[in-house]
Amino acid sequence: MVTIGDVAKAAGVSRSTASYALTGKRSISLAVRERVLAAVDELGYTPNAGARALATSQTRVIGLLARFLDDEFAPAMLQYILGVTNRARELGYDTLLVSEEDGVRALARLSASRMVDGFVLLNVAEDDDRLPVLRAASQPGALVGLPGITKGVDVFDLDFAASGRVMVERLHALGHTELILVSQPEHVVERGGAYVWRLADAAMDRAQQLGVTLHHYHASSSQPGIGRDLNRYLDRHVAATGLLLNNEAAAAALPRVLADRDLESPRDLSVIGRYSQEFARTFSLPYSAIDSAADELGRRAVQQLVARIEGGLELNAKTVVDLIPPVIEDRGSIAPPPSR
Repeated sequence: MVTIGDVAKAAGVSRSTASYALTGKRSISLAVRERVLAAVDELGYTPNAGARALATSQTRVIGLLARFLDDEFAPAMLQYILGVTNRARELGYDTLLVSEEDGVRALARLSASRMVDGFVLLNVAEDDDRLPVLRAASQPGALVGLPGITKGVDVFDLDFAASGRVMVERLHALGHTELILVSQPEHVVERGGAYVWRLADAAMDRAQQLGVTLHHYHASSSQPGIGRDLNRYLDRHVAATGLLLNNEAAAAALPRVLADRDLESPRDLSVIGRYSQEFARTFSLPYSAIDSAADELGRRAVQQLVARIEGGLELNAKTVVDLIPPVIEDRGSIAPPPSR
């Protein structure tokens, strides 16, 4: 059976250093910690979780609270979950995924029982009912998603307002004067999905400043509804030469819709979406897009959370609001508008 001594030898450190790297009982440099974790993976070492928890008052488990909602596209949510779980594993933590509908009760239960060392929250709403419980918890927390009030928690998100502006500016610079923006369903906004209106409001404001006509719609998040919606918008605005997508289901359905209408992008319609690169690969999407940075956001949230858990940051240290600037990856679906 592999022992902590075997791990220490493989990592080139002392037995006590290897132990501290795994337990977090003392501060260990990231480079040394990663060598120890690499040795753990190579040798297949598994410490006794019960003994470790008694010795360190840590479980080495992160609670991940996510909600799989009927009116959102589930494959997109999985990218955020993978970012969290992968980085947690790299740092020596397991992840407890909690997807029950009553997130308030789940968070309170996990915090009181000390089953986890900290929390990452997904599907964060503008006025999220889980946040008062998280702020009162003895464990630290990090959010993937920007709430209305960020006090007391670390926040990581894409800059959705900047994303809306960048989308409009890119097509305006090429000469487009009439665009369509397809957002998530209205239900998402009603329950606090502020990222939808942040992108849409910024896009509408920038379009008005630039003299661009922008038609905004809340569309379905699943088939066959999204296909019907896209066809209806294109029928209604035949002069539009650009399509902006803040709806993953719309991006996945668009290739079939354009093919059925004998349209091509960018010959007939320039397209800019907002979704992750992994999502684009999964659905073979040829459209230029702003990466929603799902994996990166999850990784950043875990990195910050672990720093607080392990004492690299005090629990009362100043919290961060980290908004990733949008970058459009050009996949060849953007061009000057066709002559009419």
